[in-house]
Amino acid sequence: MAAAAPRARSVLVVDDDEALRTVVSFGLRQAGFDVAEADSGSAALESAASHRPALVVLDVRLPDLSGYEVCRELHDRLGSSVAVLFVSGERVESFDRVAGLLVGGDDYLTKPFEVDELVARARRLVERPPQGTSSPLTGREQEVLGLLADGLTPAEVADDLTISRRTVGTHIEHIYAKLGARTRAHAVGIGFRSGLIGR
Repeated sequence: MAAAAPRARSVLVVDDDEALRTVVSFGLRQAGFDVAEADSGSAALESAASHRPALVVLDVRLPDLSGYEVCRELHDRLGSSVAVLFVSGERVESFDRVAGLLVGGDDYLTKPFEVDELVARARRLVERPPQGTSSPLTGREQEVLGLLADGLTPAEVADDLTISRRTVGTHIEHIYAKLGARTRAHAVGIGFRSGLIGR
């Protein structure tokens, strides 16, 4: 499969719920995105092959492949420059979100959600600066991000690193700002995708 550059405002919406897919696609088009739709994992992979998207809004539960399988396949075929925003109405626990991030997702949104929030997250993902080879984070910030990825609370991070909770809060603010993240899940997802976690 050719690895052509993704179109900057192109989004592929993958969900077998036609009504939800239509609402999400409408909201994204209203926000200026070029939107394609797919109702299954195999259809999503076929669509992405011919029109490489910048972002895939991907339901976790699909009638053929799981969203996690589709995410891995997309990254194997197209590379990590294609962002993935998982959505799910059934896999809503923290360990589900972590699983989505570990397989290469950038963000995870549980149903029901407001379309405005999804559009805001989509904008954040497609407009993020490209990740370079050097880390934008300090060594301490990488430590904090790694511990957050392990599931520690800010208070537990403070205890683990023997620093104050206020200092941890400052580090987290800096991490969000440097990575262009709005949530912990988003920051962790970027960390895994860019190799900041596990260095």
